[in-house]
Amino acid sequence: MATIKDVAERAGVAPSTVSYVLSGSRKISEDTRRAVQAAIDELGYHPRASARTLRSSRTNVLALAVPRVPGEYRAIDGRFAIDVTDAARGHGYDVLLITEGDGAGALRRVARSGLADAAVLMAVEERDPRIEVLHELGFPAALLGHDDHAALPWTDLDWEAAVALAIRETAAAGHRRIVFLSSAEHEIAARRGYAVRGLDGARGATAETEAEVRVLSSHRDPEKLGHRLREALAVRPAPTALVVQDLILLPHLLGAVSSAGLRVPEDLSVVLVGSLPDELGIRHLPRIDLPVAEMSTAVARLAIDAISAGSDGRPPSSQKPTAAPASTAPADARHHLIEPRMAGPAIAPPPSG
Repeated sequence: MATIKDVAERAGVAPSTVSYVLSGSRKISEDTRRAVQAAIDELGYHPRASARTLRSSRTNVLALAVPRVPGEYRAIDGRFAIDVTDAARGHGYDVLLITEGDGAGALRRVARSGLADAAVLMAVEERDPRIEVLHELGFPAALLGHDDHAALPWTDLDWEAAVALAIRETAAAGHRRIVFLSSAEHEIAARRGYAVRGLDGARGATAETEAEVRVLSSHRDPEKLGHRLREALAVRPAPTALVVQDLILLPHLLGAVSSAGLRVPEDLSVVLVGSLPDELGIRHLPRIDLPVAEMSTAVARLAIDAISAGSDGRPPSSQKPTAAPASTAPADARHHLIEPRMAGPAIAPPPSG
């Protein structure tokens, strides 16, 4: 890793000048400041990079990487941020939030600077570029979600089983024409694990049941989502049930159902997959809740275990991490897969006639 001396040589100044630029303790000409900053950027230098290599130099901070699109609100992001923070505090750790879109550059800066001891990644994609950065730098981490190709500890709801369970239960209630509203198009295109596995679950359940399941991808634009949904509900013979994985725009979705002249559940049963636990506005709907508290507790522990274990993420031999129940836990105890369960009222049967 680059040192302050390397930066000074590249910029053609003394090491003390680099220190003054970084600290702002002395007035430096704009030309000199720009030369130093250019050298820092070219070399990827961070003031605490050398301290990062010392295992005794711990910050007791976890970096939580939550890709954010400015102006978009996702309640699930805030819920996980709070619960991961609470879980980390229980281990004596604080949380640093990273919201950069792709996250790779920000993770690289945090890892090199020693601002945190480990990272927790949300919205994990297949072949996630952030994971490549973590491997490259040997930076400990754990995942909320998982990438089958990443040798990192992770925790996740079994999304494939969750969507399959919701569709099977809906079919068991007598529904033969079902619309499955999957994750949004951009999430599927990004190959985010929950989106891809949800589609797999829908396909598997369709093959198992006698129901006709139409897969409809959601959209981040409320107007486009409403238009798609109204078109799907206008097909004849009409669908009698709607299974929803993308819940970000749930109020708009229910508004579209109402504007189509349909009552829930009298005319259309609505079943949710991945809802926030204890959300007041959905208690009247059958659903599979996302186990946010369990996932947050597990990922904080896995990340902290990885710090002690080193870059390969293997749990220390002196510790015995809590695994998922034997019926759902993979052989590797670093992986915590959670079995889905139905909650709320029973799924209403289709309207007669």
